Amino acid sequence: MSPATPLSDHLADAVGDPLELTRRLVDIPSVSGDEQAIADAVEGLLRRYPHLEVERFGHTVVARTQLGRADRVVLAGHLDTVPEHDNLPSRLEDGILHGLGTCDMKGGVAVGLHLAATVTDPPRDVTYLFYECEEVEAERNGLTKLAAARPDLLEADFAVLMEPSNAVVEAGCQGTMRVEVTLTGQRAHSARSWMGSNAIHAAAPVLEKLAAFEARRPVIDGLEYREGLNAVGIAGGVAGNVVPDTCVVSVNYRFAPDRSEEEALAFLTDLFAPHLVQVKDSSPGALPGLGVPAARDFVTAVGGEANPKFGWTDVARFSGLGVPAVNFGPGDPMYAHRQDEHVPVEHVARVAAQLRAWLAGTS
Repeated sequence: MSPATPLSDHLADAVGDPLELTRRLVDIPSVSGDEQAIADAVEGLLRRYPHLEVERFGHTVVARTQLGRADRVVLAGHLDTVPEHDNLPSRLEDGILHGLGTCDMKGGVAVGLHLAATVTDPPRDVTYLFYECEEVEAERNGLTKLAAARPDLLEADFAVLMEPSNAVVEAGCQGTMRVEVTLTGQRAHSARSWMGSNAIHAAAPVLEKLAAFEARRPVIDGLEYREGLNAVGIAGGVAGNVVPDTCVVSVNYRFAPDRSEEEALAFLTDLFAPHLVQVKDSSPGALPGLGVPAARDFVTAVGGEANPKFGWTDVARFSGLGVPAVNFGPGDPMYAHRQDEHVPVEHVARVAAQLRAWLAGTS
């Protein structure tokens, strides 16, 4: 058990106001891999409430009600952010809260903490999950580690991931795969380049294929997903007077959730043949699952609107565990990771009110 910290006192003073709580969370730097301060503060806050059973795993904090209800739901959000880009501290202007993490996703975390502290006797048991390292490689993800060490803590009938979703439900998510395409040639002195084969030049057809890619747009459960295929890095070269014999193009593929990781890799291998394609990072997508009663009822409870999720989120991890899940949180995901990241005040208030009514069974 970690001792309470002054930062947890700072959060406790604002726990009744989700917007002020968002602001205070934003002002605690928590770039991926550096979440100890914010995790300590969140743990210290949650341990104040006797209706919650709190456990800590690394910089992931789990708080649960144990009321013996017939069903259990999960509200989850990640504590980390991408690196700062001159967008701290937070500032409030004209109904908009600006700053790193306001959108992705400390607004959602603030709503979750507010509900955890103030909804003390819900008709369903609730697991509140605040985890580390979502913005980096899958093996560092706190949810991945928790699923391996304590899968019992993720058992539920339904899960809500409080990722930014414009305060409407975003169902499912794209899969993501990052591969390296290796082009080979033969070294030579650049003054006698005809004696070699330039691997960087050989990358031109690969780049042309990427530029010409036409996105698949499958419709699943009435929602249209759109794929993306992009070069995100290129490396090659030996010296200023050497024809290079190797060039590596890093490619990110965002594939629709009707395609498995195996199918995604087969597509990329075929597209870039005969060049070597090596997977560097991969996570499956998640089907929207809007036919599942729990998901259908949740959509109805929070306004009846659902959109496809463009991007990968941890709904895929819940889906892999057999737990239906959707994305629902404040903020426009188009502003995630941007220098001008922000969240509308109205989004935070509306999501908090709708989730409170849903948890209490009054919506």
